[in-house]
Amino acid sequence: MANQVLEGLRLGRPLVGPRQVHIDITNSCNAACVTCWDHSPLLKAPRTAEWKRKRMPWDRFLLLLEQLDSLGSVREVVLSGMGEPLTHPDVYRMIAAIKERGWGLMIITNLLAADIEALAMSGVDQLLVGVQGVSPDSYAAFHPGWNEVHFFKLCAHLRRLQRTKIRVRHVQVIDRNTAPEVVEMVSFAQSFGADRLNYKLASLAEGTEATALTEAQRSWLLEAGLPEAAAQAKHRKVKTNLPLFEQQLRSGGRSTAPIAEIGCAMGYVYTRITVEEEVLYCCNTKVKVGSLLESPLPELWWGPRWQSLRDHLASGRYFAGCDQCGKLEQNVKWHKRLQDSHV
Repeated sequence: MANQVLEGLRLGRPLVGPRQVHIDITNSCNAACVTCWDHSPLLKAPRTAEWKRKRMPWDRFLLLLEQLDSLGSVREVVLSGMGEPLTHPDVYRMIAAIKERGWGLMIITNLLAADIEALAMSGVDQLLVGVQGVSPDSYAAFHPGWNEVHFFKLCAHLRRLQRTKIRVRHVQVIDRNTAPEVVEMVSFAQSFGADRLNYKLASLAEGTEATALTEAQRSWLLEAGLPEAAAQAKHRKVKTNLPLFEQQLRSGGRSTAPIAEIGCAMGYVYTRITVEEEVLYCCNTKVKVGSLLESPLPELWWGPRWQSLRDHLASGRYFAGCDQCGKLEQNVKWHKRLQDSHV
């Protein structure tokens, strides 16, 4: 199937359906991370209470799974949300329904809302855990309203997951609160048996810029912090994405992704479905393809609107927000595969 994806990228039109489908099941969140575009207390225009209460109903979720089945291409489902997916009352039924179809399942979570025993026994393949700080002080600074009790609950949940087969990847969003701990994040990941440690430069807008790295922090990270973190990762045998994170840091300004250098493959391998059942081209909520309330997903995937967006990006005309690409790592991977296939 990967070869069909590559051939589609060369032709400029997909030959198969999406491999990965990202489903947002709730807008509700138990956290208020300072960098969040939806729940940060720093936002100039906060989301409404009505928006935050929205969640995908169980019957609509099952109908979506039937549409994914019909595509015949899906390898993995990502459960997430504009909020915290583990707050959804049907989340463990949703997990079971996905695993019954034999698909891989990844959940993006802060882990605090988990019924940890149910999660440990659920059959989830991978968890992307937003850690955001490795000390009570930095954790509380990144998560206003939380304190050391929440931090140690996270640690207890991570310790429980060590006794399962679930691959747990730590995600560390780096802003001015978490930047001083980039080296310590390696030993923290090792102590909890993380499958990998992913650093991500905070993508900031609409008021969250107040938590951006200082220039002194950026300089320290590039000159001392990242080299030491890399040395620690090598010593402790912790897998990281440090080269990619360094590339993000060197992009400068608000940019976190050199998208023009690598291109975008998301229209050939990925889509995201919101709680409102809007179909997104990628994880950028501004780039919309259509709505499942109007057309089924297969019809949209092979339809003219999706293709026009593929053509738009292929011509080098990127959208607002592409320079802060949330799928940077996947795009780098497909860019390299495409280059290697020409050798």
